[in-house]
Amino acid sequence: MSTAPDDEIRKVVNRLKRARGQLTAVIDAMETDADCRDVVIQLAAVGKAIDRAGFAVIGTALRHCVADGEDAREGAPTMEELQKLFLTLA
Repeated sequence: MSTAPDDEIRKVVNRLKRARGQLTAVIDAMETDADCRDVVIQLAAVGKAIDRAGFAVIGTALRHCVADGEDAREGAPTMEELQKLFLTLA
């Protein structure tokens, strides 16, 4: 992801920071004996936020490594590797 524009990296980092905040809220809720429904809803939100960050990372790699015809570049992920990464999140 080192070839990704700073704006794309910033967006992923911001998404992960929001997920971190949501996870902190889940932990606090668990420690204060919050309603289990609220905890589960927040856990689902954290999971989705992390998944979306992962998809954004893969999408960035696709745009900058494969779409630009640079997939033969040393260290760049192959299409097969990107597909496997995508499936780990699916």
